Formats: sequence, structure tokens, C-alpha cells
Amino acid sequence: MSDHAGDPATEAFVAHRNLLFTVAYEILGSAADAEDVLQETWLRWVKVALDQVRDQRAYLIRITTRQSLNRLRTMQRRREAYVGPWLPEPLRTAPDTAEDAALAESVSMAMMLVLETLSPTERAVFVLREAFEVGYDEIAAAVDKSPAAVRQIAHRARRHVDARRPRKAVSAGEQRAVLEAFQRAVETSDLRGLLDVLAPDVVVVSDGGGVKQAALRPVVGVDRAVRMFVGNVQRVGGTLTTEPTVINGNPALLFRFDGELDGVAALRIEDARVTGLYYVRNPEKLSRVESETPLTLH
Repeated sequence: MSDHAGDPATEAFVAHRNLLFTVAYEILGSAADAEDVLQETWLRWVKVALDQVRDQRAYLIRITTRQSLNRLRTMQRRREAYVGPWLPEPLRTAPDTAEDAALAESVSMAMMLVLETLSPTERAVFVLREAFEVGYDEIAAAVDKSPAAVRQIAHRARRHVDARRPRKAVSAGEQRAVLEAFQRAVETSDLRGLLDVLAPDVVVVSDGGGVKQAALRPVVGVDRAVRMFVGNVQRVGGTLTTEPTVINGNPALLFRFDGELDGVAALRIEDARVTGLYYVRNPEKLSRVESETPLTLH
């Protein structure tokens, strides 16, 4: 893009880049693939006659959505061969992302996993309509469906998601309080503290990608979760430290052993307890957590 700096196509693309990245990431669950989609979007955008484009934002979202759907169908074949549970690539996001409750929920690990249960088209329609308030006509053009069909898809997807999303919003203050309690219990190996902060029916999902050891299936129940956690700490060995951060718009912890990053823990919090713990250990998904400036999403 640097060769085209200053021209109208570049200026429009740069102005909407964060938005387009967020669209692609929410559809794909992978920052690396979202970046590839943005590159493909750019290559198509520079060939467009801008004087024929009525709404540049809508047109760019349309290109990004189409490229994301193409890539998602390819990614789904890759995921079928994935070892153990698949979790979205964690994004280190700017602290102000958490202040936008709707945006923070739409990119949270819990919501991203709910989106995984939708079909590709349902996911794209839901993301565009619910997260970005794109009109039905514009969505229809992006997914090659009629506006009437898109309305039906949006209604079906919303009903599906509503049945699986947290029952009520959790304030940023409550999230921080629960995270701090969890962090204290972890760093002091306080089993009573872990039992208190984890919900009785907590679900722990860990993603090692076949590279790092992780449970091959979700672990359900507080007793099993605590046993797994204690066993993992003993097995890895070394000095455990944790660091609060903001992942996917929500409070999270970085886990280190002897200073080396081991994984990222994102939490789903309801009624002042952790009901979902999502731990990403796959090194291929952790490179952006430490190496990049926190992202500002839209």
C-alpha cells in the first residue's frame, strides 16, 4: 500500500482498516487469516472505479465479507484435522475496547465460540447485522442472498446465539474483581480460592493444537477443573507468574513459567464466578499477544 500512499483508494482503505479487520476476525476467529483477507480485499479494492462507488464503507465491507466466507470454508476443512479443541486466536486489545460493552461481547472468546456453531453464511449475517448494524440490503449484496432471505437468516442466527450467550451483561468492574480473585488463587496455589471463584459447572477448554499438551476434550465441573490445573502446573514445572491483560476486549491473564509465555487464559464470567475458562497454549496463536501493540477494534 505504501506505493499508493496519498491516493483516494489508499485513504479510504486505511480509514476503514480497523473496521474491516474486526469484520474479518469475527467471521474467521483468526487474526492471521483476517490479515490475509485484508490483503485480498486491498488487491480488489484498488481495481475498483471509485467514482462508481456510492458508499465506500459498505463496498469495502462487502469485499471483506466475501473474502472471509471463501477463507472460512477452507479453514473449516483444516479444523476438521485439528488436534483437540479449537479456540480463536487471542487478540491483545486496547483497554478502551472493554468500555464498549457491545463490542467487547462481540469479540469475546465466549461469543466467538458461539459463532463457531453457526453456518458460514449465518455467521457473516449475524456479525454484520448485530455487531456492525449493516443494513439488510447491504448484507444481501455481501452474501449473495435476497434481503428477505437475509432477514430470515439473521432472525435464525440471533435466536441461536441468544440461547447460548451469557444471560446478562457483566460490568467491567465485576470482571476485574473476578479476574483478580482468580489470579490470587492461581499465584498462591490457593485451592479454596479456586473453588470459590470457579462456578460449580465451570467448563475449561484448552487449545494446544497438537504442539503443546492440552486436554483433548472440554473439562466440566469445578473439582475436575482444579485437579487439571494443579496437575498441569506440577507437570510444566518452574516458577509460575501471571500478568493481567485485555484479550478480545475482556480481562484475561498471561501465564508464564520461568518468564516464558505458556498461554493465555480468557474468562467467561456470570454471577461473579468463572463459568468458562479458555486457555490457549498453541504457540502459533500466541505470537501476536506479546509482539504487537494492543489493537483498537471497531
